[in-house]
Amino acid sequence: MGDKDIFIFEVSEASFDTSVIQNSHKIPVLVEFMGVWSGPCIQMSETLAALATEFAGQFIFAKVDIDEQPELLKLYAVENVPTLKVFKDGEVVQTEEGQLQQDELRTLLRNYEIYHPSDELRQQAREQHIAGDTVKAIQLLTEAIQQDPANTRVAMDMVQIFLDMNELEQAIGLFNKLPDRDKDSDTGKALLGQLTFRGLAAKTDGKAVLQERVVVSSDDNDARFDLAICLVAEHDYNAAMDHLFSILEHDPEYKDGAAREMIINLINMLGLNNAEMAQSFRRRLGGVLT
Repeated sequence: MGDKDIFIFEVSEASFDTSVIQNSHKIPVLVEFMGVWSGPCIQMSETLAALATEFAGQFIFAKVDIDEQPELLKLYAVENVPTLKVFKDGEVVQTEEGQLQQDELRTLLRNYEIYHPSDELRQQAREQHIAGDTVKAIQLLTEAIQQDPANTRVAMDMVQIFLDMNELEQAIGLFNKLPDRDKDSDTGKALLGQLTFRGLAAKTDGKAVLQERVVVSSDDNDARFDLAICLVAEHDYNAAMDHLFSILEHDPEYKDGAAREMIINLINMLGLNNAEMAQSFRRRLGGVLT
C-alpha cells in the first residue's frame, strides 16, 4: 500500500474478508453500512470519501449496500442506516449509528492517530481567540499554515478571525482564494453566509440608527428588516429573528415575502452548525404559517 493511494471500496460478502478483515491488520478500515436511497447515508459517504482522499493511505473507506448484501447486514447486526463500524486487527473496535458530521468523523479518526498535526495549532489558536488574544491566535494560524500549507481549514479559521475583527475586505480576499471544495463545505457555506450579511449590513444606516427608528415607530418594517441584517452580522440570531417574525406576522407580503425568505435562509445557514437553534426557528415559522 503506497502512502499516496486513496482507498475507497465497495465491498460484498465475497470481498469482505480481503478488503476489510485482512486490510484492517495494516490500517484502520471504516465500513459504512448504507442504503443508496438514504440521503444521510449518501451525505456521510461523500464526507468519508473526501476524508479518505485527504488522509490518503491512512485508512480504508469501505461501503456496504445493505440491499445488495443482506448477509453482511445480518452478520454484523446492523439495524439502522447509516451505521459505521471501525475494524482494526480483524475486529470491530467501534460502532456508530446515525449520520456523523465531518467534525465528528475527524474526531473519530483522531482516535486512530489520523489527523493533521497543524490541527493542534488550530485548536490552540481557537482557544486564544476566544480568550481575547487574537494576535496570538493569528500567530498560531500563521505557524500552522507554514507547517501544513495543504490544510485549508487553517485559512478558513483565518477568514473567521478577520470577520470577527470586522476586517471584511481581508476576509473576502482570503475566502475567494479557497478551493471550490472548501467553499462548498459546511464551514465554507457558513463563512459565505457571514460574509454576505456583513456586506449587506455595511449598506444599511447602522445598528444604532435603526434601533432608534424602531423605537420611534414600531411599524417601520424597513428599519426592522435592516436591523435584522445588522444583528445577523453580529451573530445575534435570536434578536434578528424576533424582528423578522414581527414583520412576517404583521405584514407577510412585505417586499414580496422578504422576511419569510430571510427567515428560511437563516434557518438553512444555522442548520450547518447549530441544528437545535435552526429546528427551533423552523417550528416557530411553522406556527406562524399555519
